[in-house]
Amino acid sequence: MSANSEHSAERVQKVGGTDVDEHLAALVGNAAAVAAVASAVQGTLGTKGLDTMLVDRFGDVTVTNDGVTILDKMDVKHPAARLVINAARAQDRQVGDGTTTATLIASALITEGVAHVRRGVPVTKIIEGIQAGINAALEVFAAHTQQVAGPDDPLLYSCALVAGRGDEQIARLAVEAARILPAEWLKSGDSFQLADLVIAQQGVPSQVISGLVLQSTRMNRQMPEQVRPATILVIDDALQPEEIEEEALATEAGFERYIALQNHFRNGLRRVLQAGVNCLFVTRGICDEAEQLITEAGAMAVRRVGRNDIARICEHTGARPVKRSALTYSPQELVAACGRADCVREDTKLGHLHIVGGSGRPTVTIVVGAATPQVRDERMRIARDACAAVQAAIRGGVLPGGGAIEIAAARQAGKLRDQLRGMAAYGVDCVIEALKRPLAQIVANAGFNPLEKVEDVISRQAQTGNPALAIDCDSGQVTDMVNIGVLDAAPVKEQALRTALEIARAILRINVVIRKKDEAQGSQP
Repeated sequence: MSANSEHSAERVQKVGGTDVDEHLAALVGNAAAVAAVASAVQGTLGTKGLDTMLVDRFGDVTVTNDGVTILDKMDVKHPAARLVINAARAQDRQVGDGTTTATLIASALITEGVAHVRRGVPVTKIIEGIQAGINAALEVFAAHTQQVAGPDDPLLYSCALVAGRGDEQIARLAVEAARILPAEWLKSGDSFQLADLVIAQQGVPSQVISGLVLQSTRMNRQMPEQVRPATILVIDDALQPEEIEEEALATEAGFERYIALQNHFRNGLRRVLQAGVNCLFVTRGICDEAEQLITEAGAMAVRRVGRNDIARICEHTGARPVKRSALTYSPQELVAACGRADCVREDTKLGHLHIVGGSGRPTVTIVVGAATPQVRDERMRIARDACAAVQAAIRGGVLPGGGAIEIAAARQAGKLRDQLRGMAAYGVDCVIEALKRPLAQIVANAGFNPLEKVEDVISRQAQTGNPALAIDCDSGQVTDMVNIGVLDAAPVKEQALRTALEIARAILRINVVIRKKDEAQGSQP
């Protein structure tokens, strides 16, 4: 055996019972990890998708149909799988839905790509072809996007119903909230998310409430249940005197400093209350003396308010967050920092605060009721998906759902494949097969033969030229998805393809996996 042959033999490993090169072994291992992640969420896709039960080490159970929740809570150690999960989270942050579709398409792209690489196709050519195929698919999506006329457009309800997993009540709530809010805010970017306005509680009716609802309560029962009108000061700090070190407190000068700080804080808080502030929202704790002064003044205080709630309070009331040093402000400066609302009241039965008629941006709160904590959490996830779909549809329009538009894009990619020369065409083949995956999984979850139904749809779309044809999961027949109200938000579909492309490109480009040295050990001489 020659030296070259011996070197080649050393670079061959066993993966899944097959001899493969060590560089290919990294690709095969990463592809297997991505496929495992995809298999965990594929059963949730479509109207007939089932739920997944997640159990932690303490026995706490989460039952969900939400792809990003499943991915987020999975115990995953493989780096390629983590890459997929991080990309899915980014997808959810950007458009609020589509994580399952993105994961399935990415897995299919990688699986098909690895199969071609094992036959000798260079990875760079596979990636080149995948990029071209995804671009062609995005052009199909853009060409068939139908814009929504406004919040009253019936297409919006259909989109909310699909994203809300067929829950008619939640779909109506999402659309009702969109009708109340100004259209320019719904069309805005990251500064406003309709899904952030959803809260879920046990034992309450599901409804859209005008104003801001916070899952917080006043600090004690001696404070008023409501203040009207409300002058609101938001303190992004602890409401307590400045602390002094114990060593300094043991000295005479330190004790004098302590007394001065106490008096300074007390006088400053009195000045705030005398300026007309009757409602304080504080991100951290409130000391006993401050609580007593606020109670005696007939004002309301809420402590340990979350950052997201603080942002919503400021947007709705026009308040400007300040530090506790604001206690030294002049009355004019305090007035400038305060927000205004017609009323702040506590619902003692439901345990939440309601801010109505803020002087800032009008808002609503979508309250979703449920009977148990598990159902509550899942209904909140469903409502947020529906709201995200509604906002995405208002921003970018809708597309035929049920896997129909992906099949139309696959057909267009097939035409592109016939025009390409060289090995990049194999990358387009990966895209064609990946775009069939959503429809195949939807019909499989509905109990039909995916091979048969996918070919039926491809044939009917080719005959009629109708890109909205897919499978009705109730009857198993080829049906126009637009006619039966199965619609998806176009931005969600487009972002799912882009996310899948990013995942596939990142995984396929990995040539070798190397374990990093321990940084602590590496720093030792």
